[in-house]
Amino acid sequence: MDRMRADRLLSLLLLLQNRGRMTAPEIAAELEVSVRTVYRDIDALSGSGVPVYADRGPAGGYRLLDGYRTRLTGLTGDEADSLFLAGMPGPAAELGLGADLTTAQLKLRAALPPELDERSRRIQERFHLDAPGWFRDAEPVPYLAAAAEAVWRRRVLRVHYQRWRGEVHRDLHALGLVLKGGIWYLVARAEDTVRSYRVARILAAEVLGETFERPAGFDLAAYWQESARAMEAARFRGEAELLLTERGLRLLPMKFGAVGAVAAAGAGPPDDRGRVRVVVPVESLPVAVDDMLRLGTDAEVLGPPELRTAVARAVTELAERYGPPD
Repeated sequence: MDRMRADRLLSLLLLLQNRGRMTAPEIAAELEVSVRTVYRDIDALSGSGVPVYADRGPAGGYRLLDGYRTRLTGLTGDEADSLFLAGMPGPAAELGLGADLTTAQLKLRAALPPELDERSRRIQERFHLDAPGWFRDAEPVPYLAAAAEAVWRRRVLRVHYQRWRGEVHRDLHALGLVLKGGIWYLVARAEDTVRSYRVARILAAEVLGETFERPAGFDLAAYWQESARAMEAARFRGEAELLLTERGLRLLPMKFGAVGAVAAAGAGPPDDRGRVRVVVPVESLPVAVDDMLRLGTDAEVLGPPELRTAVARAVTELAERYGPPD
């Protein structure tokens, strides 16, 4: 019997043990096979001595003999690895661990006492983690599996990478993978410098036979936290002084996130028209202009002068574009 079918038979057995009575279509949907395949697998289980019974009628289905429990619940290495992604089936599938995750969860439940199994089932029914952000299609990451292999096996990863300033070829010591807001990043060392590479921008990748030594004491989570702080600090190059309506003040956290929330909390007292002054960190001038336009008529830029002038120029161009035809 090939390994794929053996794994599927074990998954079928664990499904019946964990769920109780199930119909052939329900089993087929869970295992992503045809109903005909389920019938063949049920016959194979019965032929191997597993007490599987078929109940007839509208409420029928397949079930195990009452009290029967398999002890074949040991996890393989891949299944154990996949449990760290138990709350994220999408990312697990992207890494090629989707089937391993499903089987690992079934094995884990089969090994739990009934009261803990029911508790785990309730948690899965009532809590769900959806990593990607709204209104954005998932990025294609055709070389994610290669990156994961390089990370796991400490192999050098040769990449053709698209930077903002052009394409480069590099040999990377792949140290870890990070999923941030639905976007995968590869943390890797090149020429004694550790950087983060957006996996979707890898144009080609090859896992080499050459291995490398991980830096002593390297902590992926600590690196990412420090890197994120540095990126956030470098992102903002100046400040904009705004005059906001009451509605604009409410919009600030929605449009600018945590930075907007901090700025709103530091707003000054309202003037005689109910408008308040706030100071908001901004990026480069073009980005800042776009940010100010997102607030529409609920914001007036007071400074710096170059930003006020740039916003006025953009508004004038829009007015000319959308004004009445000559």
